[in-house]
Amino acid sequence: MQPYFFPYLGYFQLMNACDQFVVYDNVKFTKKGWIHRNRMLMNEKDVMFSLSLKSDSDYLNISQRTISDGFEKEKNRILAQIRASYLKAARFSEVYPLVEDIFNCSDMNLYNFIFNSILKLKEYLFIGTPLITASAIDIDHTLKSKFRVIALCKKLDANIYINPIGGMALYDKDDFCKEGIDLYFHKMREIVYPQFAEAFVPSLSILDVLMFNSIETVREYLFEFDLI
Repeated sequence: MQPYFFPYLGYFQLMNACDQFVVYDNVKFTKKGWIHRNRMLMNEKDVMFSLSLKSDSDYLNISQRTISDGFEKEKNRILAQIRASYLKAARFSEVYPLVEDIFNCSDMNLYNFIFNSILKLKEYLFIGTPLITASAIDIDHTLKSKFRVIALCKKLDANIYINPIGGMALYDKDDFCKEGIDLYFHKMREIVYPQFAEAFVPSLSILDVLMFNSIETVREYLFEFDLI
């Protein structure tokens, strides 16, 4: 998986379901993805928050991008927004210190900053799955798409590979089966929990899930998915 900033609940469901979770650092950064941004609840609507990056080539990998020099000011602005938005949430006092700790990371390399955030969230959720940085695995990293995934699986002696449901448009089970690997797709079940208003706003960052639910409840949510 790519590293995502405060990813949605399904990201952690997938992580919890695996024996090993590989995080890509050596793939191209994409502006329109969820690598450096996500959505939170503000005034009963979904609002985007993001990390601004230094201007650089669009062809650089995630590990080659850097957070902007103005991050300190931006960080305080985002934290103020989060505080204002979730101050009255049931779990705010427990979760906000974790959020502050994540934003206070001193490493401005984009990959390292986000990887650190994922590690802290994983620990907070008591997920024991080890995270592995892709470039540390000895394969031919010029391989693309399914060929790189299959090479990673083989190097890690994996006989099962689980991909998010969106991967059904990218990967064919027969291609993996030929290599001795069973391919499954992760699909999160519908999860609805009390927010501030009656109308539930779905598919927000894990930040929203944690603000409104106890750790025990979120741990139960980690198993609310199907493998197809």
